[in-house]
Amino acid sequence: MTKVIAVDGMMCGMCEAHVAEALRKIPGVENAKADRNKKEARVTLSADVADEVLVKAVAGAGYDAGAVREEAEKEKKGLFGFGKK
Repeated sequence: MTKVIAVDGMMCGMCEAHVAEALRKIPGVENAKADRNKKEARVTLSADVADEVLVKAVAGAGYDAGAVREEAEKEKKGLFGFGKK
């Protein structure tokens, strides 16, 4: 499952790294990547993690966290755009 968190206040690559690191410390977070241009952090989860926990981690890192949304899983496409089995 992937969740996307709105994050405001990131100004540079170090800010992105700080947000991602804070999110990766949460049990159940498999991976996290922050993007200052999109003003969001994308989190891949291996277990169910409450939105409030994600928001608290971002806020604890010193950034403003907003809405959290679940991202629909995309179907993997093979060569020429056909679905893989």
